[in-house]
Amino acid sequence: MNNFLYAFLITTIAGLSTMIGVIFIFLKIKNINKFLSISLSFSSIVMILISIFDLLPESFFYLVLKNKLSGIIISIISFLSGIILIKFSNIIFKKLEEKGSSLYKLGILSAIVLMLHNIPEGIITFLTSGTNKILGIKIAIAIMLHNIPEGISIAVPIYYSTYSVSRAVKTTLISALSEPLGAIIAYLFLYKIITTEILSIILIIVAGIMISLAINEILKESIKYSQKNNKYIYTGLLIGIVFFIISMIFT
Repeated sequence: MNNFLYAFLITTIAGLSTMIGVIFIFLKIKNINKFLSISLSFSSIVMILISIFDLLPESFFYLVLKNKLSGIIISIISFLSGIILIKFSNIIFKKLEEKGSSLYKLGILSAIVLMLHNIPEGIITFLTSGTNKILGIKIAIAIMLHNIPEGISIAVPIYYSTYSVSRAVKTTLISALSEPLGAIIAYLFLYKIITTEILSIILIIVAGIMISLAINEILKESIKYSQKNNKYIYTGLLIGIVFFIISMIFT
């Protein structure tokens, strides 16, 4: 592919923006429960909004326009598959929760889910940047803006469950690097065989995972740390909505 280095660099920068979320673990927080409740509710609403307004519409309409009936069926099955996958992963991580580390489990789940999200993002950014530089930059900026709260949703739970800076940084970095990994996969294996239909199905599955994780895991954890003070939850949700709207306006 022409412009390989350029496309790979753009994709890598977009992915590494996730690390900005790590900054929040170095802030001197007086009320940890308040901070966790706000940041977790913030992360949950951003995940939901990204899924509803970014991942689902374009993928769904592409599949439906290609074939109305089968497109709808494939979309529903893909979305439900994402929900089932996150339920299955909860069973795998159940032992962590039994040991009293539900916050740690949440951070790990977020990292895994966001890696699944970031790999197709990396593929899309790489392929687009390699063929259309301006469009590639626009997509990269959009990804960077929503990668920041994604970094928060990984780093904050990991840090406050283990108080290990290195573990929080490493876990967030692994998720961040999944985007350039997507670029490498695209270049080596998928450039000639990847189709818009396959990417659409993957993104719908990821949307199902993210919405389920946000509602059933992250938001519940936010409520737990709110200590019956709902204003913390509402504050996080409001900040997340405003952040998302701003990111949509400028991209």
